[in-house]
Amino acid sequence: MYKKASLSLIFVILLLISYSIFIGTVDFRSYFFPLLQSPTVTPSLCAPSSPLRVYMYDLPRRFNVGMLNRRSPVETPVTAPAWPRWPKNSGLKRQHSVEFWMMGSLLYEGDGVEEREAVRVSDPELADAFFVPFFSSLSFNTHGHNMTDPDTEIDRQLQIDLLKLLRQSKYWQRSGGRDHVIPMTHPNAFRFLREQEGIVRVKLAKILSGYDDVHYERSVATDENIKLSSKGMRSSKFCLNPAGDTPSSCRLFDAIVSHCVPVIISDQIELPFENEIDYSQFSIFFSFKEALEPGYMVNQLRKFPKERWIEMWKRLKEISHHYEFQYPPKKEDAVNMLWRQVKHKLPGVKLAVHRSRRLKVPDWWRRR
Repeated sequence: MYKKASLSLIFVILLLISYSIFIGTVDFRSYFFPLLQSPTVTPSLCAPSSPLRVYMYDLPRRFNVGMLNRRSPVETPVTAPAWPRWPKNSGLKRQHSVEFWMMGSLLYEGDGVEEREAVRVSDPELADAFFVPFFSSLSFNTHGHNMTDPDTEIDRQLQIDLLKLLRQSKYWQRSGGRDHVIPMTHPNAFRFLREQEGIVRVKLAKILSGYDDVHYERSVATDENIKLSSKGMRSSKFCLNPAGDTPSSCRLFDAIVSHCVPVIISDQIELPFENEIDYSQFSIFFSFKEALEPGYMVNQLRKFPKERWIEMWKRLKEISHHYEFQYPPKKEDAVNMLWRQVKHKLPGVKLAVHRSRRLKVPDWWRRR
């Protein structure tokens, strides 16, 4: 069994409606997960006994696991017996590896099939959704570290080749790609087709630098620094989560799995599972304006009631496993929750597909 990976779902743009990449209508607010077993859970839209049927394209390995071992000349699609372990000492790459775990969950042929939210089907005619096993985030981390190095062209060419292949697929053509899943966890994944976002961290660093009981450090994502960061989070009462390069941030998920109460600083952060999880039960929120007011945020945290903090800490322990990836996948882990959310989105996808087939004026309802 692979070691549990507490991965940042950070900006996980799980593009169920991947076609929206090209037409600019991505709705980030409803793309996340689960069906938690608690009194506050919203009833599932799909019966738990009927897993999502997913057809996965057989792409050459250069689009996925070939990036983990670039010396290998093998190009045939990877199979379950040949599924690799996630490499050690991968640093920042592991932070953006959701597509790896999702692909592995479809290939896995071991025990626990009855508990899965998604199963692979070999006949595309039987599929509810289609998975495109392109490691878009790993492609950037592997081929285009700084946007200008020569290898960046490899990342760009992979995207071009992938889109050419998909557009030739009758199943992509049938729905316009709306029922195709392409996970993107890096802010620069598929960057030739998406805009970038700004940050507020620099100002916060200056404001918080004078407090003895506040630790605000800069570091590179090496294995050693990740261990030190995890240790620091586990020994802290509150963990700062300022807005980053994307609507979400890995710091939030690192805090959750470390059982450190997240202090979320953002005016428009995208929170996973929020349609079913009440983040106010274990998180504290500050607007940009509040956080940038000298002394305000620190004073609020210092007088935060101990009893309320304990309640939040207990809730973190109850829900943290929903943010963890592993292979083989387990019931209610992050992979299964992702697939469940995909299943929840399908009715809306089918509605859009059916409308587009009969309308003379496409997308008229969006322009009202």
